Amino acid sequence: MDDVTTKFCVVYQFMVRAGCEAAFEQAWQDLTLAIREQCGGLGSRLHKTDDGWWLAYAQWPDRQTWEQAQARTTPVHPDAAQRMADAIEGRRPPILLQPQIDLLTPARASAPADEH
Repeated sequence: MDDVTTKFCVVYQFMVRAGCEAAFEQAWQDLTLAIREQCGGLGSRLHKTDDGWWLAYAQWPDRQTWEQAQARTTPVHPDAAQRMADAIEGRRPPILLQPQIDLLTPARASAPADEH
């Protein structure tokens, strides 16, 4: 995957039910891995905002690959999709992004030690 270029990104925004954070994180991880393996997604990074929203920044090789994944009639991981839906009390429409300049250094993010 070293030579793959990100040509399309999406930001998803979720409000997670109180007490369901761990279930949401696990479901999001399971679903994201399935999307990467089965739909050609390039992975995602999950963030939590100071005002309580959860944001997932997902990268795709191109918009067509993302649209094909969206057009699926069944979830790639039905159990994870249901667990994630059960943990969410609200969501905002996805934000579609066309990368213009990429200065990110490939690196894994980690949660602060006191968070987990």
